[in-house]
Amino acid sequence: MKFSHVLSRLGILSVLLLLPGFVLAQPSADKDIEGLWYGVLKAGAVELRLGFQIEEEEGKLVALLHSVDQGDVKLPADSVAFADGKLTIQVSQLAVAYTGLLQDDGNTLTGDFKQGPLELKLTLSRTEKAPTNHRPQMPQKPYPYDDEEVAFGSRAEDVKLAGTLTRPEGSGPFPAVVLISGSGPQDRDETLLGHKPFLVLADHLTRRGIAVLRYDDRGTGKSTGRFAGATSEDFADDAAGAVAFLKERKEIGTIGLIGHSEGGLVAPLVASGNEDIGFIVLLAGPGLPGDELMAAQLASISLAMGEDKNKVARSVVQSRKLFEAAKKGASAEELEELLLLAREDMTDDEKKDFDQSKDLILRQMKELTTPWFRYFLKHDPRPALGRVQCPVLAITGEFDLQVPSRANLKAIEEAVKAGGNTDVTALEMKGLNHLFQSTEKGLPSEYGILEETFAPAALKTISEWVIGKTE
Repeated sequence: MKFSHVLSRLGILSVLLLLPGFVLAQPSADKDIEGLWYGVLKAGAVELRLGFQIEEEEGKLVALLHSVDQGDVKLPADSVAFADGKLTIQVSQLAVAYTGLLQDDGNTLTGDFKQGPLELKLTLSRTEKAPTNHRPQMPQKPYPYDDEEVAFGSRAEDVKLAGTLTRPEGSGPFPAVVLISGSGPQDRDETLLGHKPFLVLADHLTRRGIAVLRYDDRGTGKSTGRFAGATSEDFADDAAGAVAFLKERKEIGTIGLIGHSEGGLVAPLVASGNEDIGFIVLLAGPGLPGDELMAAQLASISLAMGEDKNKVARSVVQSRKLFEAAKKGASAEELEELLLLAREDMTDDEKKDFDQSKDLILRQMKELTTPWFRYFLKHDPRPALGRVQCPVLAITGEFDLQVPSRANLKAIEEAVKAGGNTDVTALEMKGLNHLFQSTEKGLPSEYGILEETFAPAALKTISEWVIGKTE
């Protein structure tokens, strides 16, 4: 039972491994270790390319940690040692350590990567050139539109948000959208694994005559406030502040919301009964209650990874018990007890997997007790959807494993219509994943590997629908 799947927050996947870090050193015992070493770190459904650049300086080994898929981070380490074929690298600031043994071929290191309680196997191979991210859709300045740094208040008094307003040249008034990010602390571009989906989306829309406001989440980037402890209702306050800001701009006309993933849950909360909202677009937005969605996410990702169907079914049952207990206010200790009871019914192989990841799994039980997770597990998006009276577009990728397409689109459409609003369009986009990238599988491990940031077909669908509702 791999709870790294279960506890992946909805939407832009919250990767556990944030790898800054490192250099200084110890005396070099052998020069054979110098060079570029790279591998793929596999953490459940997530795969991250990372490696080390190891050199000798003034008789000592130094190293540079390179996390290719997390913003192309390159940072120095605390200590490096190589003796008797064993490499050890420490990054104390992040509690990261790597220990690897040089194999007989001289070009392979097999070892263990540790970060806090997390311990994963990591094989590194010597290479002549460091891997890079190619993001062909990344907009390049100068832009053919105005690009303005802005700041505005949330509906919550203690939060001030920083963002970017892009708008077509001219006096307007222009239709405008507020972009609402997925779960986890996101910057204004919704940056993930080298991709910037909101930057690409904002550029596309603005070039077609639509103003776009995107902003750093509270407590992230240049925005103030505290992200930890906040729930979707708090994020709705922030988005409402963005709408209020746009209302004061004379060049802005009709205002709409575009929410991705959890942002697709937040948008209906803001739009419910709000006459200032002219339309909403839900990108991979949930239509099912949080506990049902998390169970479906666990099943879809596990099956796509090739897990045994019976094993997945047992994991779903056990997870539902945990979710129900968390909804009722169970403590982390009580959830741990439930987990240990569930272990008794596991197969020998499942027990082995559980025991190897026990510390991490028990730590993740605490995540289930956070305000965000308790709120999410309890929240049913359908009542808010039923109160939305403006036009609604809901699109989801065919291969979305985090917010499975058909069940959620059906729930959204039925909920909106049940409230008397017939202006709702629900579309499944063929061949796309949760980030609206073209794919054949949809696994989160593909997100950083794929060069495409946002499928042109999805961008076109969004912009044409918005233009059609605001002309």
